[in-house]
Amino acid sequence: MMISSRGRYALRVMTDLAEHNTGAYVPLTDIARRKEISEKYLESIVATLSKSGHLDALRGKGGGYRLNRPVEEYTLDDILSVTEGSLAPIACVSGECEHSADCRKLPVWQGLDNVIHEYLRSVTLADILAEQNGEDNA
Repeated sequence: MMISSRGRYALRVMTDLAEHNTGAYVPLTDIARRKEISEKYLESIVATLSKSGHLDALRGKGGGYRLNRPVEEYTLDDILSVTEGSLAPIACVSGECEHSADCRKLPVWQGLDNVIHEYLRSVTLADILAEQNGEDNA
């Protein structure tokens, strides 16, 4: 499994919105400039995040994007699942293998998939902000 640039940039957008979470809408141009990512590329990412209910969007003057719930409620698993689709380490975990019924290795791949999701569910945007600010999360 490798997280694509789409997933990594989605996390960067969400982190930026968390850092600038004043309740106001943040223009996409500001995010693109701060994160040094093409605004055109970000448009598709924020559209996906908005359609999935992760962001509020407002068009026009004074518009932009904002988080619609507390940063503690956004897990990396939730964000990456929306932008990446499956995070399965191998196709048979997603049920896409005709040999999975008698595969002796399937439990290993399922265990790895569980570890990946458990870890990503344990990390929130709040954790990322705290780490960037040098805070201790303990």
